[in-house]
Amino acid sequence: EEVAGQGYEPVEFPWEDERSTPSFLVGTARKVLGGSEPIGADLPLPDAVGAEGRLTRARARLTGAEQARIRVLGRDAGEALGEVCRGLEPGLSELEKCLYEYRDREAMRHIFRVAASLDSMIVGEPQILGQVKEAYAIARQVGALHADLEQLVSRALATAKRVRSETSIGSSAVSVASAAVALAKEIFGSLEGKNVYLVGAGKMSELAAQHLLAQGAGAIFVANRTHEHALRLAQKFGGQALLFEQLYETADRADIVITSTGAPHAIFRREHGERFLQRRKNRPMFFIDIAVPRDVDAGMSRLDGIFVYDIDDLQSVVSTNLASRHREAERAQQIIEEELDRLTWRIKTREVAPTIVSLQEHLETIRQAEVDRARGRLGKLTPQQEDAIEALTRGIVNKVLHSPITTLKHAAGHPQSTTVVEIIQRIFNLNLNVNRHEEAGAEAAVESEEDAASPAKRSPR
Repeated sequence: EEVAGQGYEPVEFPWEDERSTPSFLVGTARKVLGGSEPIGADLPLPDAVGAEGRLTRARARLTGAEQARIRVLGRDAGEALGEVCRGLEPGLSELEKCLYEYRDREAMRHIFRVAASLDSMIVGEPQILGQVKEAYAIARQVGALHADLEQLVSRALATAKRVRSETSIGSSAVSVASAAVALAKEIFGSLEGKNVYLVGAGKMSELAAQHLLAQGAGAIFVANRTHEHALRLAQKFGGQALLFEQLYETADRADIVITSTGAPHAIFRREHGERFLQRRKNRPMFFIDIAVPRDVDAGMSRLDGIFVYDIDDLQSVVSTNLASRHREAERAQQIIEEELDRLTWRIKTREVAPTIVSLQEHLETIRQAEVDRARGRLGKLTPQQEDAIEALTRGIVNKVLHSPITTLKHAAGHPQSTTVVEIIQRIFNLNLNVNRHEEAGAEAAVESEEDAASPAKRSPR
């Protein structure tokens, strides 16, 4: 399958008709399921986006194996639940126990929070924004991106970028491996060309090595009590496997040693460190000890030029940085609320925009006709007189327009809006026949008024 085979789960935003807006969201995530395996759908992408039915008119897909997300937007809870459970295991009765649901603004807020990585297991992780962008691109490619969905997701993406640029939510290390890299940078400055020695072949050591290589680290050496394991890991990184029995004769080749052997006692002691420094002519060494019990004796860290960080040190760095990210998340949430205010205002204004523009055009036609009639009676006018007539008549029209336009905007989004629109159309004898292209123009025409009136108005960034 084109998408599901790569770990995608469906995230769907269907609407009942072409002019409706998001109102109901139901879904589940791994954190709701208590860390269970992802729930997956077995529909191929073309079927998923082209299936018949109201709830499949506009949908996107989002990879998120860490959270195993499934979301459906619609207007009927029963239909939405059925859509979630279609082709899935477990069935409805089991899945209902671990569902969440959001409505109206809450549903929109949830999408914004996902894109900004505020709803991730690790707040501020950078991968989620790329995943949302990928889902957005796939939906456009297959023609499944309805105008309402496009507006929602594009604003969510723009908001996520604003969060990244105006907060420090993604700037600190929040995993043991990334914390190790951050500490190594503090010691060496640049990691370019620094040699790395993996002692033991644990998963954590492997992750730390991947992070170090991504930052430009040089040669990789691997030693393990089972030499075949060392060979396998060395081959993965394009490194060199060394015999574990030669550990003390070869460790000084490395600038960074990552050790995790599972030995019952420390394998690196003070005398080893003194020997390493002598061979290295006192060039510093950085030991990342992620073994339990510890592989590096406490006496090593008292040597000048030897820097030792154990798993507790790394976890402390991670905890501090996570607390910092959560503080930044509060500022990010403020940004999301501002952007939600802007989007909500735009949606509300959009439904009355065609009437506003038609009213403006209607009165402008009357104004222009009366000005032309006056010119015929008055004869040739000076430029100053022309300007005076233009200013006078435009001022009158604007004063006439002010009350109905204000009434329309205040009514937007409320139950009585349809009645207000119909009354104004009848009073001014408006023949409203706006197609989709003209509607887009109408939205643009009131954009400046929207920005001025929006509760989220702020200075340009």
